[in-house]
Amino acid sequence: MTIRYSEWTGDAMSREERLQQLFRLFSYLLTKTSGDVDEALKWLSRIDEQYGILGDMTMQQFIDELKRAGLIREAGDTEENSFDLTARGAQRIRQDALSEIFTSLKKSGSGGHETPYTGSGVERTGDLREYEFGDQSSNIDATSTLSNALRRESDLERFSLQEDDIRVHETEHTTNVATVLMLDISHSMILYGEDRITPAKQVALALAELITTRYPKDRLHVLLFGDEAREVNMHELPFVSVGPFHTNTRAGLQLARQLLKRKGSANKQIFMITDGKPSAMFEPSGRLYKNSFGLDPRIVNKTLDEAVACRRDGITITTFMVTDDPYLVNFVEDLTKANQGRAYFSGLSNLGETVFVDYIRNRRKKFARGRRQA
Repeated sequence: MTIRYSEWTGDAMSREERLQQLFRLFSYLLTKTSGDVDEALKWLSRIDEQYGILGDMTMQQFIDELKRAGLIREAGDTEENSFDLTARGAQRIRQDALSEIFTSLKKSGSGGHETPYTGSGVERTGDLREYEFGDQSSNIDATSTLSNALRRESDLERFSLQEDDIRVHETEHTTNVATVLMLDISHSMILYGEDRITPAKQVALALAELITTRYPKDRLHVLLFGDEAREVNMHELPFVSVGPFHTNTRAGLQLARQLLKRKGSANKQIFMITDGKPSAMFEPSGRLYKNSFGLDPRIVNKTLDEAVACRRDGITITTFMVTDDPYLVNFVEDLTKANQGRAYFSGLSNLGETVFVDYIRNRRKKFARGRRQA
């Protein structure tokens, strides 16, 4: 077998880095165009015409790279589109969203959701303790265990191992969590030309990737709410778009509570990303009652009742407001008080970081309650 070596050049690495940067930009454009590959390619072409981001690469060559990476494919018999997004392409969008929004994830360690308490877990603390019934045999420290036995009886012919000799590694207690992510798709998310839905979708995509990869024992439900609420599959997130809807926050909380009540996990929470005041609800007859001006006392009171019901079911609501309208702030404060949850009023630029910090910190603070500290 003949092995041939070529001279290394810095340009080779820079070309690959540029390609990865283009892939990340393409992922963002796909999020903005609700998964429309052809539209995203048109936007990329316009950007290239103005700024020359493709360098010496042609648009067709970039498309070939996307196909070679398995991110897009020919649309087949569909006449409307030339290309479709593949499952790998959808995963790449989630990965890029996680990388873009949750850059601090690299500094936070690995494993499950750690708490300040010791218990049955997978992360060793470095401390040893006496064996207790139920401890995993894989956590037994052989060196200290044998040392204890030999100190008790140095005669090897009379050597025996007793329960008091056994030492095990202390571990961090870990926990799993059931989370519902509520995403507002009402018309206000694109009102007055301000794009609020794209960064909100990036958060949803990143959170989905975070949970499925770093916390595989967790359960995540994604829920959209406008005039009504409906659950969507995680893989549908790139294709989510805003509709001509009102904001039925009550319906979203009701569906979220129903989903979480079916879960066996004791740790349940709702993340609600919204910019809108509740402006609609279903009446007992099934008719949609709506008030476009919002903050109708009839709608607000029923929504607060649902927040109280979540609290009684042990479900914490964390609300992330992407606007700072004082009327909306007052409503969210009332909702947070009713649920005894938490609320964040953040701009669109740091929304993702806020969600991530709370998702991690929430477990370290809340889900350790009731456990005895060793």
